[in-house]
Amino acid sequence: MKDYSRREFIKVSAGSAAFLGLAGLGCIPGMIPGGKKKNILFIAVDDLRPQLGCYGNSEVISPHIDDLARSGLLFKRAYCQQAICSPSRISLLTGLRCESTRIYGLEHRKKDYLPDIISLPQHFRNNGYETVSIGKVYHHSDDDPTAWSRGSFRAMKGSGYVTDDAMTLVEENRRTNPNAGTKGPATEAADVADNVYSDGKLADRAIEEIRMLKDKPFFLALGFRKPHLPFTAPKRYWDLYNPDAFELADNPFPPMGATPYTMNNYGELRNYYGMPRGKKRVEDDLARHLIHGYHACVSFIDAQIGRVVAELEAQGLRDRTIIVLWGDHGWKLGEHDSWCKHTNFEIDTNAPLLISAPGMANLGQSTEALTEFVDIYPTLCELTGLPKPDHLEGISFTPLMENPHIDWKKAAFSIWVAQKYRYDEEIQVIGFTMKTDRYRYTEWKHTRTGEVRARELYDHRIDPDENINAIDDPEYAAIVPQLEAQMAQGWRAALPDSIE
Repeated sequence: MKDYSRREFIKVSAGSAAFLGLAGLGCIPGMIPGGKKKNILFIAVDDLRPQLGCYGNSEVISPHIDDLARSGLLFKRAYCQQAICSPSRISLLTGLRCESTRIYGLEHRKKDYLPDIISLPQHFRNNGYETVSIGKVYHHSDDDPTAWSRGSFRAMKGSGYVTDDAMTLVEENRRTNPNAGTKGPATEAADVADNVYSDGKLADRAIEEIRMLKDKPFFLALGFRKPHLPFTAPKRYWDLYNPDAFELADNPFPPMGATPYTMNNYGELRNYYGMPRGKKRVEDDLARHLIHGYHACVSFIDAQIGRVVAELEAQGLRDRTIIVLWGDHGWKLGEHDSWCKHTNFEIDTNAPLLISAPGMANLGQSTEALTEFVDIYPTLCELTGLPKPDHLEGISFTPLMENPHIDWKKAAFSIWVAQKYRYDEEIQVIGFTMKTDRYRYTEWKHTRTGEVRARELYDHRIDPDENINAIDDPEYAAIVPQLEAQMAQGWRAALPDSIE
């Protein structure tokens, strides 16, 4: 466990984000006492694992996110609909599952494929809110332009390096790697102020917007890029950690019984300068360095979140602002001898989600209820008193904010489309995965014929890290047909019994 003085270093540098005075007011849809509309601060964090202090991890230094969790409700089992940036974000922002959006790759935009679907920010704009996009909200800065009151703001150019040495390696990488693009080294630790890096600039811009918007109802979407690769953050965040203290993943191997579709080759990481090419594994010393970089970036983003929430408090807006924080999907740090996202594992599809709202009860609690990112859109509608569009495929989780322990969904659903199929005119195989209370069950299905090419079954009661595909284990012979039937019934049948 880290020395508290180092944890306090970040907390003091950004200002405390704690706000614990919301209990007892009662959730009033749409309005707060005085008749003013509730604001929305909508924080997205790229590639963020549920590896934070508030999730029980004592190694990572995340005091401001932890403070935010203490002022709201934390969701331990929240799932994205696909573990890749653009499809995950478009699904969340439209309230549609990926089977409905049919958006599977990074190149696809909401504005091209779903122009008539009213997105979450557009719905708020249509109902009198000033809607502002800062940073990576959609994958593409020019997506969904009708959703925003003015043009989106992005601070990052290229891969966001700030040192001449890193830029030199970008050019060197281009000479030897045709897929390099703007990728140079996988890490950078410049001894600079926070706002020399793009995510610090985003926090600066969000603070400016809060000061300008304080007298208007607003939906402020703030998308931080880190801890996405490359792991670039000011040196002081790297210095918070002992680089020799990081433990490597304890399951550096594919699952026993992995299917031909289960794994990927983490090409996202391999295209950075100095990373192993082909199918070579990441050696232990490099793995520790990458893990160090990931942690430094999480602490860097945590400090920026602290700055923004502190500004809400300074402007007297904290008690009339709903804050929702989410990571667009999970991320691997050597688990299954793999890196990045882009698989159907629990570690890819399970991501952080927390919400803090004026008047909510049960501050600082967490819920084990199965929730999905498509549920965020209807929840924010309900909390602000806006009507819910008919196209939504999630449900409001406000009942969990009143009682985190009630019976809820019977399953959460995600998909994965392997890279080699994603841009084909006819996608051939999709992995449909279902997380129940105990199991993760996946069917790799041929989209034209409906034939199931392979299956996976992981028993989280005895195998939470998903190291054994138990699909052919005779012990589970009776449960497999039950899971197959439940999968066929789909997400509607998995809704809580209280929901029609």
